[in-house]
Amino acid sequence: MERCREHPVVLLIQDTTSLKYTHTPVAKGLGTLSEQESEEVFLHPTLVVTPQRVSLGVLGGEVWQRLETSPREKRRLKGIDEKESRRWVAGYQLACEVSSLVEETLIVNLADAEGDIYEWFAETLEHSPQTRAEWIIRAAQDRRLASSESSRKLREKLNRTPLLGKVAVTLPTKGEQEARTAILQVRTTRATLKAPARTGVRWDDLAGYAVLAREENPPAGQRPIDWLLLTSLPVTDLATAVQILEWYSGRWEIEVFFKVLKSGCQVEQLQLETADRRDPCVALYLIIAWRILFATHLGREEPHQSCEIVFTREEWQAVHLLHDLPVPVSPPSLGEMLNLVARLGGYLNRSLDGPPGPQTVWKGLRRVREAVGLLQVLKRLQYLNEFGTETTCV
Repeated sequence: MERCREHPVVLLIQDTTSLKYTHTPVAKGLGTLSEQESEEVFLHPTLVVTPQRVSLGVLGGEVWQRLETSPREKRRLKGIDEKESRRWVAGYQLACEVSSLVEETLIVNLADAEGDIYEWFAETLEHSPQTRAEWIIRAAQDRRLASSESSRKLREKLNRTPLLGKVAVTLPTKGEQEARTAILQVRTTRATLKAPARTGVRWDDLAGYAVLAREENPPAGQRPIDWLLLTSLPVTDLATAVQILEWYSGRWEIEVFFKVLKSGCQVEQLQLETADRRDPCVALYLIIAWRILFATHLGREEPHQSCEIVFTREEWQAVHLLHDLPVPVSPPSLGEMLNLVARLGGYLNRSLDGPPGPQTVWKGLRRVREAVGLLQVLKRLQYLNEFGTETTCV
């Protein structure tokens, strides 16, 4: 909360990932150890970042297992409290709680197409305008509009609105698709969404804004970019529409966060038999993964700050020893420290290389922790040699 209060705007990103665990059951009597059992655990955290992509922490998270899969028709008859999708509403309620605690900061909750559920929209009306969080959600469907609208569907109305302008966006590498720049045509409109029919539930129609960013001429062989975003924030011109697109693009940070959590922290390698043991460990690794992201992005935004914003004195001393460099009297800058840490993780530091990324930082930090442990042992031995003690060291 203290970190949130330092910024005029913070983005709360919700998303779900699955953790797959495989283990060998204990053999009873004669048997083979080649048989393995697997289970899938779902994790739904909320990651807090600034619009500049500096991660501020993990706000909360939910862990659960899917004991059985309900057919789609059965799920349609259930209330939101009986569905897994309730996690999106719970995440928005958490965002509203944060908004009430940091009143000077604009809280914007982000979600991909999974969050496009009317229960979330209806939850907006349960909170006062002074304390409720704003939201940006990527639409999963072309929603129907209220009878007061001239168009029947949302995309139909957007296609009739004048073009606001064009914006260039850089798309990151994804799988075999290389990074590229896309030119998107931007339209926006205010629309009243028609409340869906639910058994035993009656909702009001909800007014909000929509932003459509569409690529008209993609490169040969590439699927055109087509983003339809729903938001509670007012969008009336190109500048505010571009801001909504930029804020939503910050949702990619939680994908990077999941990669750090799985590949760096290796939470899927935990050999813990019960949820009572696993869940606290996962919670701890959520903090570690956040620290890696925080250090990486803060080093890009504020490289001249003291590295002790992130690193302890023993850590920056150990890094210099690992590089066979003289240990400075005062702490180095954060940018210098991250460069040294990333080089321990494989960062080449060539003139045309970009700044260190999370992968080389987390690999470097693993070596740093080992070096800190060794440094603590050496300091302990030096103390014993200088002052003596009855403790025997082997």
